[in-house]
Order: sequence, then structure tokens, then C-alpha cells
Amino acid sequence: MKAFIVRSLLIIVSILIIIQLWIFCSLAWWRTHPVENTMFMRWTYFSDFKPIQHQWRDYDQISDNFKHAIVAAEDAKFVDHHGFDWDGIEFALQRNLKKDKVVAGGSTISQQLAKNLFFYNRRSVIRKGQEAIATTMMERMWSKQRILEAYMNSVEFGDHIYGVDAAAQHYFGKSARNLSREQAAFLAAILPNPKYYQQHPNDRKVTYRKGLILKYMRSTRIPG
Repeated sequence: MKAFIVRSLLIIVSILIIIQLWIFCSLAWWRTHPVENTMFMRWTYFSDFKPIQHQWRDYDQISDNFKHAIVAAEDAKFVDHHGFDWDGIEFALQRNLKKDKVVAGGSTISQQLAKNLFFYNRRSVIRKGQEAIATTMMERMWSKQRILEAYMNSVEFGDHIYGVDAAAQHYFGKSARNLSREQAAFLAAILPNPKYYQQHPNDRKVTYRKGLILKYMRSTRIPG
């Protein structure tokens, strides 16, 4: 029995080490190459084999309006932290305890990108631990500009719609380079539930969130 437990632990540790090596090698490759596929995209595609709408755009091919909007909406301290916003995490924990359920996540752009690239949406202690390690590696290996660039190109904006350029084409018939402040704020506003808001673009929550984003866009700092 003892030998079985030891073997099981060794197998688990070996699997975790292999995963970390895969993450490290992937991050090293993506430092200079576009992120064409993420784990989220693969899960979405294999759910029904419907083509993914996605087109990588370099940092300077994306409107500064959207860069400010996404930082204002998702992670106002993005340029200052090293992957984790501890004040945001504490605030989220307090809200969740008060409501006795998960109503806030407190994840930074870096954490969300790590999840999108390598993991899936199911919550677990192991996944959160792996996500934290991936986030730490990413912050050490990539610049802030690269992290934001990859995030903007990989985040979900609707059913099978990934990346800001595909979103700009779908919602406004234009490239990511030409997004106005209003359009950028709208795209950032739908991120909490993109599939729902794709079908309900005039929902009051989107309108309210868009107004807040427009209010704070000018005060956000972006890389570059």
C-alpha cells in the first residue's frame, strides 16, 4: 500500500513537472511568435467543430483606445504589479465571503491570459496553483507590452470570436486599428459575459459598464 502511494505521488509530481516544462517552452516560443491557438480556443472548437474567428494583430496595429479601455475594465494596476494584484484579491475574497458565493475573481490581465493560454474554466485548487506558476513565469519572461498584446489577441468576445481584431470586424466591420473610444469601451464592457452580451448588446449592465470604462480610460497607463 505504501509503495502504491509513493508511486502515485511520483506520477503526479512528474505530470506537474511536464506541464511546467510545456508552459515554459510555450512561453519561450510565444515571446517572438504570434499566439495562434489557446487552450480556450481548442476547447471551443472541439465542442462543435465550428471555425474560430481569430486574427493576430501586433501591438501597434491595435487602437490605443482599446488598450486604455481593456486596462480600465480589467486591470487598472496592470503596469505596476508583477502578475498579482493583492489588494484586488483581498477585495474579491471579502465580497465572496459577504455574498457566500463567488461574485468576484480579482484576477489580473496576466492571470487571465495564463488561464486562457494553458488551462480551462473549471475551478480547482490545482488549476489555480498551476495558473499562479504560469503567471509568474510569464511576468519574468515577457514584457508588459507583450502580455497585453497577447491578451488582446486571445480573449473571448462572443461565440467563437477571439481577439480584438475578430471582435472589431464582427461588431463594427472595421479593423482593431480603427476602433473609436465608444467602440473600444463597448468591447471591453462585454468581457465578463461575452456570449450573453453578444445577443444582448443593449443590456443595462453593458451600458453602465461602458460608461465607467469611458470615464476611467484617460487615467489608465498602458505599456509602450
